[in-house]
Amino acid sequence: MKSPVVVIGIGELGSVFARGFLKTGHPVYPITRHMSMLDESKQIPQPEAVLIAVGETDLHPTLEALPEAWKDRVILLQNELLPRDWQAHAIDNPTVISVWFEKKKGMDSKVVLPSPVYGPHAQLVRDALASLDIPSYEVDDMDALEYELVRKNLYILTTNIAGLELPDGATVDELRHEHPDLMDAVAHDVMDIQAWLVGHELDRPALMAGMLDAFDGDPAHKCKGRSAPARLRRALLHADEAGLEVPTLREIARKHLD
Repeated sequence: MKSPVVVIGIGELGSVFARGFLKTGHPVYPITRHMSMLDESKQIPQPEAVLIAVGETDLHPTLEALPEAWKDRVILLQNELLPRDWQAHAIDNPTVISVWFEKKKGMDSKVVLPSPVYGPHAQLVRDALASLDIPSYEVDDMDALEYELVRKNLYILTTNIAGLELPDGATVDELRHEHPDLMDAVAHDVMDIQAWLVGHELDRPALMAGMLDAFDGDPAHKCKGRSAPARLRRALLHADEAGLEVPTLREIARKHLD
């Protein structure tokens, strides 16, 4: 029998990966919020990998409480993820996937783009996804990973925050073709924040092209998710810490946040 994979957070995405690990022959050991990770790590001290599938807001508390024995086996998949997030918890070499498929309750996984993966367990992740017919590919180095993470952040934050200005149900295709000035202004502010978070200037034309590739992958994707206000608040917290103007984000916040 193959070594088990621990899955922390059995929501929609966690369940997809759990099914893939099972289909590739790995027992799956789920960890819910009511369980002690430290106690469970004593029962499974050397799993094949530890997939952390909690939401963005739960990521740092989860990494803070992660048992030392599991820190060299981590797989991360959150949106709004950057290297500073795992480095803050002394996790040096995680496996990271930028998830470009959507999974909602009662529906099959919907692929927007192939999902890039990097790290020591990249093949494990790719095999699990391949068993479910979800495409992925491995990136070669940390620079490529950073680009992919920033690209996903740009897509998520631009569409969600711009969506606050648009009618309910507006799509990314409508944002691109009917509101290009809004899209560009929000994306510019978002990239200012992302550049501060990673600590260097970005290849902005490449990132914009990468975001538009994702628009083409699912033109009917709705811009505004339920988490849009929370994403805008987090973005402004970063902007305030960095001393960034981000005028478009601040104007949207003035109109749409309490």
